[in-house]
Amino acid sequence: MVLTILSGCKKEYLETAPTGSVPSEGVFTTTDGALVALNGTYRYMWNSLGGSHGHFGQKAVDLTMDVMGNDMAIHGTSYGWFNAENRFTAHLNPAPGTRSAFTWEYYYRVINNANIIIKNIDAATGPAADKDNIKGQALALRAYNYFYLVNLFQHTYKGNETKPGVPVYTEPIITGNPRGTVAAVYTQIIADLKAAETLLAGKTKKQFAHINQATVKGIYARVALQMEDWSTAATKAAEARSAYPLMSNAQYVAGFSVKNTEWIWGLEIPNDQATIFASFFSHFDANTLSYAQLGMQKKITKELYDQIPAADVRKSTFRTPGTATSTFPDYSQNKFRLPTPGSWAADYILLRSSEMYLIEAEANARLGDAGKAKTALEALIKPRNAAYVAPATAPDLITEALLQRRIELWGEGFSLLDLKRLKLPLNRASGTGNHVAAIAVIFTLPSQDPTWLFRIPQSEIDASDAINPADQNP
Repeated sequence: MVLTILSGCKKEYLETAPTGSVPSEGVFTTTDGALVALNGTYRYMWNSLGGSHGHFGQKAVDLTMDVMGNDMAIHGTSYGWFNAENRFTAHLNPAPGTRSAFTWEYYYRVINNANIIIKNIDAATGPAADKDNIKGQALALRAYNYFYLVNLFQHTYKGNETKPGVPVYTEPIITGNPRGTVAAVYTQIIADLKAAETLLAGKTKKQFAHINQATVKGIYARVALQMEDWSTAATKAAEARSAYPLMSNAQYVAGFSVKNTEWIWGLEIPNDQATIFASFFSHFDANTLSYAQLGMQKKITKELYDQIPAADVRKSTFRTPGTATSTFPDYSQNKFRLPTPGSWAADYILLRSSEMYLIEAEANARLGDAGKAKTALEALIKPRNAAYVAPATAPDLITEALLQRRIELWGEGFSLLDLKRLKLPLNRASGTGNHVAAIAVIFTLPSQDPTWLFRIPQSEIDASDAINPADQNP
């Protein structure tokens, strides 16, 4: 693989680290130096790649996956960001600088960073506990990034195990590898998560962006759900959320930009390092000068909004129809907004307890344990809506859990993953308050159609001896 990503060269590697880092030749001499390298990798996960206003790490991928789903509509076409993603064309272009190329490069750069850390950390001087902590986090990062790669460049796990996934690297990238099967990619993901969970036992976070054992269990629960490993999904989800109580309703309506009790993992963005217009909040928060304020507001569809009870606090995070202003059209969102006017300091949410409750509910319902599923759903939703009563039977609980995922996790990057794992077609509601033909263009798409798949970048096909044009997604 020849990409403009990190190789074994430590100087190139440290370009992702904050200014003032240790000299490149000494980065892995000590655990303190290795920690700087790890922190630089986390910083890269929210930084702007190539200066593009549509490329800002993991949250750019999350936004892409939501605008490709059923439940998020874009208000206007001005400036154009994420319109092509919404129309199912951006990820089909393998040219340099496109959505597929950015996604491939972004994930493999993080993976390569992780591989460099894993390869070098054992020889560093410092406490053994610090080595375990750093290696455990690097393993978890590698698993996390492979999970998204294999799900974007291929269909879901179940029923597609033998299909080509993505190249797997466990060493710093020097030469290209062929596409491994979906099953092989998941085998590596699970192995990394199990190793990380062991290494991170008893370790505490030094920064909020760091991964701890609860984070690993939460990622594992998400992976197991995608694999339809219901028992593991339910168990890991319950363990992941155990020390992270749900946020209060006041915290919920205050906006998803400041970490609180239920945030298991996220990324902190200081104001002096913020990427401003090239950021998640620029595309969501119309309260400040941003792409959202300039006409590209992200809106919940009327179809989903109407399924949220009036007494549910989550409904208040969207603009009530009939109360629109020039800045906030009907159904526009106020869930994600910057906490302080004039400042871009904020937090990106990556993993929280609410998702874990929903995984528990769905997994237990699929296992036929209606009691546990009902308990999990009511534990999550009753605080949001005191009148809520979950269904009593397992089939109805599955349906209800999937609806609640759409409501609770709106805007957090789950729409495309859920449609693919459930093998559901794209089926967008149209008409007032829903998707508009001139913007969305695509309203239906069959399940597991090749159009769901991101295209392998042409630069990868041109440069790698292990991947040729015949390996491209159809």
